[in-house]
Amino acid sequence: MLLEKTANGFSLSLDGRTVLSHTADTPAIFAGRGEERMDMYCGNFDIEDYVIERVALAHAEVEGDTIHLSSAPGQPVRLVLTVGGDSLRLHAPDTSINRLWVRTVAEKDEHVWGGGEQMSYFDLRGRRFPLWTSEPGVGRDKTTEITFKSDVSGKAGGDYYNTNYPQPTYVSSRRYALHVDTTAYAVFDFRREAFHEVEIWAVPERIEFFAAANFRDLVSKLSLRFGRQPKLPDWVYGGAIIGLKDGKTSFERLDKIRAAGVKVSGLWCEDWVGLRHTTFGARLFWDWVGNDERYPNLRQKIAELADENIRFLGYVNPYLCVDGSLFPEAEANGYFATDAKGKTALVDFGEFDCGVVDFTNRDAAAWFAERVIGENMLDFGLSGWMADFGEYLPIDVNLKNGMNAKLMHNAWPTLWAEVNARAVESRGKTGDTLFFMRAGYTGVQAHCPLLWGGDQSVDFSRHDGLATVISGALSSGLLGNAYHHSDIGGYTSLFGNVRTAELLMRWAEMAAFTPVMRTHEGNRPRDNLQIDQDAAVLAHFARMTAIYVHLTPYLRALSAEAAETGLPVQRPLFLHHEDDRATYAIQDAYLYGADLLVAPVWRAGETERMVYLPKGERWVHVWTGVAHEGGREVTVSAPLGQPSVFYRKGAAREELFAGIGTL
Repeated sequence: MLLEKTANGFSLSLDGRTVLSHTADTPAIFAGRGEERMDMYCGNFDIEDYVIERVALAHAEVEGDTIHLSSAPGQPVRLVLTVGGDSLRLHAPDTSINRLWVRTVAEKDEHVWGGGEQMSYFDLRGRRFPLWTSEPGVGRDKTTEITFKSDVSGKAGGDYYNTNYPQPTYVSSRRYALHVDTTAYAVFDFRREAFHEVEIWAVPERIEFFAAANFRDLVSKLSLRFGRQPKLPDWVYGGAIIGLKDGKTSFERLDKIRAAGVKVSGLWCEDWVGLRHTTFGARLFWDWVGNDERYPNLRQKIAELADENIRFLGYVNPYLCVDGSLFPEAEANGYFATDAKGKTALVDFGEFDCGVVDFTNRDAAAWFAERVIGENMLDFGLSGWMADFGEYLPIDVNLKNGMNAKLMHNAWPTLWAEVNARAVESRGKTGDTLFFMRAGYTGVQAHCPLLWGGDQSVDFSRHDGLATVISGALSSGLLGNAYHHSDIGGYTSLFGNVRTAELLMRWAEMAAFTPVMRTHEGNRPRDNLQIDQDAAVLAHFARMTAIYVHLTPYLRALSAEAAETGLPVQRPLFLHHEDDRATYAIQDAYLYGADLLVAPVWRAGETERMVYLPKGERWVHVWTGVAHEGGREVTVSAPLGQPSVFYRKGAAREELFAGIGTL
């Protein structure tokens, strides 16, 4: 990064790209103070800021690689910037500063991606994105009835920017990336033509920049910075992970599902710990011990499944219910976050209270990794689990490390991932055990082997349905998360919103072209259609699992490539076609590796799909064998069972891809 002093300020450039341009008339840095109001309700947040001061640090004095910023000549220096390598280090002599605004240079036709896992918009340009891990909300669209009802009943409606996994990193079509090294609340604002504005509710230690000659190299650099996942476990390639939470009956249902021809790699029973019933629906009993009453002889059942090459998966989160067996042990050892009176902080998770295990306490983190995950789960025979609720750290608790919980809230998902990864590593199971998370933040990539898209509504809605997991996979994939998947059929069923057979089938069609296929019964299983309750749905699902298994050689290669280069399995079209700018804003189709193009049907009732095919290639429709020239949109028939999928003519595995159409 090059710092240049100018007549009235300075500029910073990165491999020839100007990223900061500062003059007295057009300052790039603003500083000040604010007082925030943050209210949390079951993982949802109502956040408002009152800005007390916002001052342009218009006057810059440059000495060597250091920039001293003040509001005017002769005024006290309020912020010091130091350029080193590809980073900009920040120090505030004025300790009253708790708000910072940084403007980077923008171009009119620039595209911007990233921001963690963004579910509504892949291209972030033209919108504002607060970066705060939270529940995404139900519906996530203020114009819809379901979002309105969710807001009224539980402040849980959400908006387009709400996400379990934010990250203060963006990737520009100018082939550079910016990352803010902070855990504080931040905002990316891409609404102006001439500049992007980054708002941070703290003075970060540094702002990092990355540049490369092409997008693939840039993504690879980011994956090195944030961490890379190991290869997918070999057992995953056997088929779908079937999610059932029906107690001992789950095993009988699994037998019937397999008898219908479904390829199965795992049985996932999140209710292995037992259930409690609430107005939201059946909830798990948050005490991470196998429940003998609901699953008698479970250890033996797990061993029997393993003999048939089927793994067993469970569920865990970082909280312990007050009426469980682990709560007294953790409390006696001082492992919980505390309240203002120094007592165990209790959090209402919707009709039951829990303690928050304090992962800033090294002893507590080690205890959870060994006692809970190591002994109760790995030693018991589990090969994976959903590691849930990383976004729920309350902002009013006291933590062992003494840091304000508002600054630890965003960091919590990464600490939670590290606890899980430590437990897996302690048993020598890294690369074989598969846990998956919805919550994330900077650095989660180094610990979590698989993301899942969270709790989508059981519908085709634009901001909370099937389409959102495509955007989530693409945005998070650019930041070093190689593997992404979702609940087939969605999860959240409220206010009479229930699954249709069409939704289940369309979701399964997409999932066949993702790293992991996994079903979920949802929050209200008895109200919603399941894959084994409809003969047509089950037969369709069996065929999709056959396609997934058929592509095993290709997926293995993509997994090896991810481990070596950091490139995600699901990729935006521009990652391999960056000279075709028509691909830059596409978010409802993706490349599965370099050679397959997948455009899921994500609207109800549609049996055709319009697809843009990148220029410079010929693309073969797998169901008809017809080759299409790239650089244009084509419309293809896409009845149930034939999702719009194309392979690149001349690809190394052309014969394998052509075989999809015969299954």
